[in-house]
Amino acid sequence: MKPEITRYLPVEELISSYPYAIRFLSDRGLQCIICGEPVWGTIEELALDKNYGEEEIDKLIEDLKREAYTDN
Repeated sequence: MKPEITRYLPVEELISSYPYAIRFLSDRGLQCIICGEPVWGTIEELALDKNYGEEEIDKLIEDLKREAYTDN
């Protein structure tokens, strides 16, 4: 069973369960793979590191969920 997508989901678990998320995040300036290895930390931590605000993180999660639950 795939994990629920939340801001607290570790990036490694996200991309392991939802491989499309690599491109999804990259298209939004959020690099989630470095040297072939997932970034450590949560989706929230990755977004905050790139100066995303709270509302932007909420929108990111909403969009990730929409894509995951409809197309993948």
